[in-house]
Amino acid sequence: MAIEAPYSKYRKSNFKIAIFVCIVLASWCAYDGYFNQKWIEDHIDSDGNPEPYLVFNRRAPIFLFSAAVLCGAYLFVTKNKKLVAEENELVISCSEKISYDAIQSVDKTNFESKGCFVITYHDETGKEVNRKLSDRAYDNLAAVLEHLVAKIS
Repeated sequence: MAIEAPYSKYRKSNFKIAIFVCIVLASWCAYDGYFNQKWIEDHIDSDGNPEPYLVFNRRAPIFLFSAAVLCGAYLFVTKNKKLVAEENELVISCSEKISYDAIQSVDKTNFESKGCFVITYHDETGKEVNRKLSDRAYDNLAAVLEHLVAKIS
């Protein structure tokens, strides 16, 4: 019986909001920098050189659209990220597997108040590692914590 904790809706929503804000700001700057003739005329000095506001509004859309694309790409890459508590190991997004035998302790003192807990375990090289898992990163983390505590007890 594997218990899954998918990537948090909180973080996905934040990336969607960031994408929306970047696109709106880029559109606004592009409009003022290229299409709003009255604003353009107000921000050109007597020699015909653009003032810093006009230069910013002409260059910012490229960076804002790029930021929106990067946020969208990151959202696409992490859409299937999840934490899985299997029978013998804890799998963190298919890249990191922590055997229950390697886990030394689970510090869940801050789980009720802050929504996070710390797993202390030994990796393949024998080095002690602390891994912090937060409910802001994963949904359904309480069920994973219960299963984890039951397995290592």
